[in-house]
Amino acid sequence: MANQQNQNQNQNQQQNNQNQQQNHQVAQSIKNTAGSAFETMHNALEATENIAMSAVDGTINAVSKMTGQNKNQQNNKRNKQ
Repeated sequence: MANQQNQNQNQNQQQNNQNQQQNHQVAQSIKNTAGSAFETMHNALEATENIAMSAVDGTINAVSKMTGQNKNQQNNKRNKQ
């Protein structure tokens, strides 16, 4: 009878160990998936930032060019007078 109990306890312990290992693997998989998702989002945000900054740079260049042209036109008018 005691031998049967020992066997049952051993089986239960083995099952518990297997369950813990499977739980750990599932948790690790979830962690890895979350890490990949966050990395993907981070890369997307960086790409969006780069696009936005390029647009800002383009606007600055356009404004500078327009401002420079206006100054040149004003200088030309002054020089003709």
